Amino acid sequence: MAEVFTPSWICNAQNNLIDSAWFERKNVFNKEIPNQKKWKTNQEKVEFPENKSWRDYINETRLEISCGEAPYITSRYDTTTGKFIEVENRIGLLDRKLRIINENIEESNEWLEATKSAYKKTYAYEWQGDSLLLARESLLFTFIENYKYKFEKEPLLKSIQDIAEIISWNVWQMDGLKGVVPFSCGEIKTKTVNLFGEEETNNSFCKGCVSGNIFEHNGIYCLITNWSSTGLKGKKIRFIDLLQNKHQSINGK
Repeated sequence: MAEVFTPSWICNAQNNLIDSAWFERKNVFNKEIPNQKKWKTNQEKVEFPENKSWRDYINETRLEISCGEAPYITSRYDTTTGKFIEVENRIGLLDRKLRIINENIEESNEWLEATKSAYKKTYAYEWQGDSLLLARESLLFTFIENYKYKFEKEPLLKSIQDIAEIISWNVWQMDGLKGVVPFSCGEIKTKTVNLFGEEETNNSFCKGCVSGNIFEHNGIYCLITNWSSTGLKGKKIRFIDLLQNKHQSINGK
């Protein structure tokens, strides 16, 4: 399988489209310089529309599909060059949420709670395990680096562990076309005894793989956490059930 690495300047341009729609104006976080394949960070504090607050922004749900090393979520480095990007110049979806938190909160405990909320609302899935590991690592280091950037000291181990717990549920391995753990679908073998007392083995294939119906696979469906409850406790739900609910909503059922 081939791996595709998206340059940070392209991630930035596409993330800017999301924010232009949300803020209803352009160049909120930075100004693109397309001919140089880079951007110039806006240094001024981000202003919000009258009908929206900074808390609304950090609690917006964001999902990167087939995320690889998750460059759309956090841009610690350019995936095509390996060049490190300073905290204040990062352009990922989570980076932007953390910038907003840094600009609006001074007290460390309040900062930690807001940051947990931002992480809980940021999701990604990836097929390949090695890329998934790098994505999770990037999200964890992003937390540590932002804490040090804001408070000029290391976060407590307990704070790091809390963020790691969220990441472990929100960034997961999945075959995005099936909603299951990769390669977990398989043949079903059933044994029966015929009229002559002879044992027969029957093989049947995964219905979902045959029909292409994401709701009929016999593999291991991936679980994520609904963080609506307080603390780090949340209801475990199948990712495909979110698709099922969306499908029913569209069809008015």
